[in-house]
Amino acid sequence: MTNTQLTLALAGNPNSGKTTIFNNLTGAKQHVGNYPGVTVEKREGFRKYQDKEFIVVDLPGTYGLMAHSADELVARSFIVHDKPDIIVNIVDAGNLERNLYLTLQLLELERPVIIALNMVDAAESKGIQIDDRLLAQVLHTPVVRSVGRQNQGTEDILVAAAATGEQGQPCRFTLLYGSKIEEALSRITELLAQIRTGLRFPRRWLALKLLEGDTEASKYLSGIQGSEPATAAATLFRQELLEQMGDPALLIAEQRHRFVAEIYAHAVTINENKVMNTSDKLDLVLTGRFSGLPIFLGLMWFLFNMVFTVGAYPQAWIEDGFGNLAQLASQYLTDGELRSFIVDGILGGVGSVIVFLPNILILFLGIAFMEDTGYMARAAFIMDRIMRTVGLHGKSFIPLLLGFGCSVPAIMGTRTLENPRDRLVTILVAPFMSCSARLPVYTVLIGAFFDETIAGTVLFSIYFLGILLAVLVARVFRTLIFRGESEPFVMEMPPYRRPTVKSMIIHMWERSLLYLRKAGTIILSVSILVWFLVNYPTADPIAQSYAGQLGKMVEPWIAPLGFDWKLGVGLVSAFTAKEVLISTLGTIYHVGQTGETAVALQEAIGSDPNFSPLIAYSLMIFVLVYSPCLATIAVIRRETNSWKWALFSPVYSTVLAWILSFIVFQAGTLLGY
Repeated sequence: MTNTQLTLALAGNPNSGKTTIFNNLTGAKQHVGNYPGVTVEKREGFRKYQDKEFIVVDLPGTYGLMAHSADELVARSFIVHDKPDIIVNIVDAGNLERNLYLTLQLLELERPVIIALNMVDAAESKGIQIDDRLLAQVLHTPVVRSVGRQNQGTEDILVAAAATGEQGQPCRFTLLYGSKIEEALSRITELLAQIRTGLRFPRRWLALKLLEGDTEASKYLSGIQGSEPATAAATLFRQELLEQMGDPALLIAEQRHRFVAEIYAHAVTINENKVMNTSDKLDLVLTGRFSGLPIFLGLMWFLFNMVFTVGAYPQAWIEDGFGNLAQLASQYLTDGELRSFIVDGILGGVGSVIVFLPNILILFLGIAFMEDTGYMARAAFIMDRIMRTVGLHGKSFIPLLLGFGCSVPAIMGTRTLENPRDRLVTILVAPFMSCSARLPVYTVLIGAFFDETIAGTVLFSIYFLGILLAVLVARVFRTLIFRGESEPFVMEMPPYRRPTVKSMIIHMWERSLLYLRKAGTIILSVSILVWFLVNYPTADPIAQSYAGQLGKMVEPWIAPLGFDWKLGVGLVSAFTAKEVLISTLGTIYHVGQTGETAVALQEAIGSDPNFSPLIAYSLMIFVLVYSPCLATIAVIRRETNSWKWALFSPVYSTVLAWILSFIVFQAGTLLGY
């Protein structure tokens, strides 16, 4: 091939180490976006090797290409429509038999394929030895060995990709499905070959999809002139096979499994004495019936305490930096509106949010650590017992865990759920998980009113309340609105691994950029707007400003919760993004004048006679539950394709937030708090 730019698509099962290999191939030269037309996350990166430039695309993890879920459809559509030059199939060597089922489907797409046997060290520790030469010979495709977390085999993948790119030949592997099915495939393929407009799909693969009853394939053909004979023949053959042998989709799947089992039997040898490995022994404790949940809650409690204790040191450094900026601005700017705008509006607003970046990074570090070690999958397994009682299953808990970072990817993550009812319920309760945007609010309020010895416990209680609410509200929705049987929960447990520093740093870097980008756009814009509302038409007294007038309008509705007009302004502005509540209060309390934004805001709130620990806790509950931010509402609209659910989410959650905060504040008041 003369083209020196090649597209490399990484495809594989979840937990196969695909993302680690993607990071190894691309390093920091990557970006995250969305696949065209859908909101499943798309990761692209770049790598130059020899005289070639590879565009590396990380496809969503999937177990198959039958388009049961959006992830499977995205992976299949990208491979078929975008026609990547090479598909690198990342295979977990320790779960080879399960992973090869996807491999067969990728080979049938007639694109050049390279198989990367990943985590071979973990497989060998379990006594599993794989004859990769025999595997390559049987499947007619290159096979390389890799250990992603140690960055081993990355060079071999690039060498194989370069060689495959030079040849430019599609994989010629063909799996035979028996005489009856092959007869049907042959006839349907002949009819498809008569279509003159040109098919974007391989004909044999499309014939297989028609026999399997794949709705996406049928929908695709319905818009192509001259496809009627092929679809009619497929319908006839499906009916004949159904009457004579059974469901064609099951027959095809059984043949694939049978072929995979034969490959596995010939290419794999197992030393039975090593089957009980470290992962198995750890699972006896970490996922035990009685020990699993307490350990999970203990780890989360420990993480939230780390957010406070460790995060305090770099937070103080950032505080000092903003203090110096404020002093510099005050030194060179005369007292007036410009000085107030820069010190109060910009430094006081944006600075109040940026100082919490270390706390957020520590939270993401902990989540990345659990993901990379393989414990996150165990958390879903542990929570399955609880989720099943509310009509969901552990697979729904994975998107909810993503909500600790941000509700947007959490809601996008529900595309892995095959049941539409499960998916919609999970979308509606996902915002109850405390995202990183809420963390600055919790940190300021806890720092102002609660002792350091219980700060982590108070934070843990808010996060735990979010999980509890998600479970309880899901039960209500499943009982009253989305009735139906629950789907069975099937999930592979990846082996425990030592996390890679590189992978965690990349994860933290991506999240920090998103947070800083928000601080430089949405939060900056709202901070400027709030500064204007606070200072006009008069800033003295502030209650007569536009912000004060807005707060007074809202105050009657929130007074039963213990909130005054200042919090009313903050809660209205925080509808755009939850961090804006802190920047708004920072502007209202003029904390930018001191430079030490977070400390000054805590002191100002703590000395405000209208504030108390009870009001602070009531406010944290309200912030936890009330309306998702604008970005989350937009994603709900796109994911559900309905304004009904996009509007229902902020309305019901705000009503619920009012009720819960009312109960907490009024009950606390009656008890003398």
